[in-house]
Amino acid sequence: MPSLSTTKNSSAPSLPRLLADSEEAERRLREAEDRFREAIEELQRRQRTARGHHPLCDHADDSCVANAIGNLCQSFLLSYGVRVGIGILLRAFKLARGQSYSSLLDLKQLVSEKDLIVREEACRIGLLFGGFTGSYHALRCLMRKLRKKETPMNVILSGSVAGLSILALDDSSRRRTLALYLLARVAQCAYNSAKSKNKFHLWGSHWRHGDSLLFALASAQVMYSFVMRPETLPTSYHDFIQKTGPVAAPVYKAVRDSCRGGPVDIVSLSAYLSSKRKSNNVKLEEFSSIIPCSVIHPVTDSCLVHNANAASATFKKTFPLYFSLTFVPFVVLHLQKFMDSPARTCWLAVKGAVQSTAFLSAFVGIFQGVICMHRKVALNDHKLVYWIAGGISALSVLLEKKSRRAELALYVLPRAGDSLWSILVNRHLLPKIRNAEVALFCACMGGIMYYLEYEPDTMAPLLRSLIRRFLASRINNSAPSFSRSASYTYLQTLDAMKKPNIQKNQEAEGSKAEKYNLESIPGL
Repeated sequence: MPSLSTTKNSSAPSLPRLLADSEEAERRLREAEDRFREAIEELQRRQRTARGHHPLCDHADDSCVANAIGNLCQSFLLSYGVRVGIGILLRAFKLARGQSYSSLLDLKQLVSEKDLIVREEACRIGLLFGGFTGSYHALRCLMRKLRKKETPMNVILSGSVAGLSILALDDSSRRRTLALYLLARVAQCAYNSAKSKNKFHLWGSHWRHGDSLLFALASAQVMYSFVMRPETLPTSYHDFIQKTGPVAAPVYKAVRDSCRGGPVDIVSLSAYLSSKRKSNNVKLEEFSSIIPCSVIHPVTDSCLVHNANAASATFKKTFPLYFSLTFVPFVVLHLQKFMDSPARTCWLAVKGAVQSTAFLSAFVGIFQGVICMHRKVALNDHKLVYWIAGGISALSVLLEKKSRRAELALYVLPRAGDSLWSILVNRHLLPKIRNAEVALFCACMGGIMYYLEYEPDTMAPLLRSLIRRFLASRINNSAPSFSRSASYTYLQTLDAMKKPNIQKNQEAEGSKAEKYNLESIPGL
């Protein structure tokens, strides 16, 4: 018995000593790993400095100039390919619609300069994306060398100056629309950031269909401008709405004149009705209080048939466009996924195009239905009818996927803002500033790049993935150099060894927090 007690007493202090020695050894090992990591990083910084780029730069295999030029070329080719691919696919749909299937194999008809005029526009879009990507990378490296540190100010200044690439677009209305679109995105990011930090919260932002409400308000302004103030919309956007809808331009002009109390152009309206072989049955008045349904849809007397035909015609006209916009960007930007499963990609493109086309067709049908319904119950026309009709027809956005509704709202919102801005400038309520859209675009790009680098969770997933795809578009070499692979592999191994310990520590801290958190106890 004495011997046993002696053994226990002698072994008792040895266990804490072993634990202490083990903890001390683990601590020294971590310190050695940290020193070795710092040595490797210092070696990499010296190698990058010797090769001509700043230690803070993260392109270890290339110089700053080579990295900027490589990203410029890659982004240019990607954006150029997307635009040309969409043009070729739309041309193919046009040939197939004319039942000229053999011409699809004839390159002279498919990609001829006479019928496929996209080269200049594709080059401008390529210069916009490529110029921004290349100049942004070059400016980031320059800011690191000048300021000797990496701060958010570097990102904001680089993005703002690189935003001058918007000058590659020669149309000021397109530049203004793009600048307003980015302004909406920056506002979205700023609101999400403030909301996540519990600094700001809009009433109604938690609504399930808040994005649909925003789309309805924007659509109401756009459709009002289309009918009453068409000069405030971009020409290409106005032409798209005109070609999509079933009502001719002379009829809309007569509606505008009627709402403003002016004389209606009887000559042009009679010529249009004569082309539809319906001029003898319609009584036209120079000062009309309202344009009747017989003028709006002279082909048929039934408003219901007219609305159904309008929705059907819209579906046929816009399906090729939506399919091209869905299929071509996915193939160009995600070529490997397309090669892995081409059938699935085509099916998803067709499914998405059908859903989007159904939404737009319903939009047109509802808009025409509201206008016809107003003429059944009213004797005088009013310009607010078209604002209300645009808001009601926007309910068709519920046919779209939930994830796309916010994207559509933020797409239409800049168009509405552009139109409202032009109306206020024409009424001398706002000053007209030359090249204001360029300055706005530059400021917005600085904000976008800041949120992308430092608060990426505040951005929409689609926008974040697109910018990252173009901004970091260079394809890394699958076989890195030896000088990088040895240190890089060891650093990755150290990170993998530390992850289990970090996860254990986080789980232990989480369990402690749950144990001593009074709010987690039922009844408190």
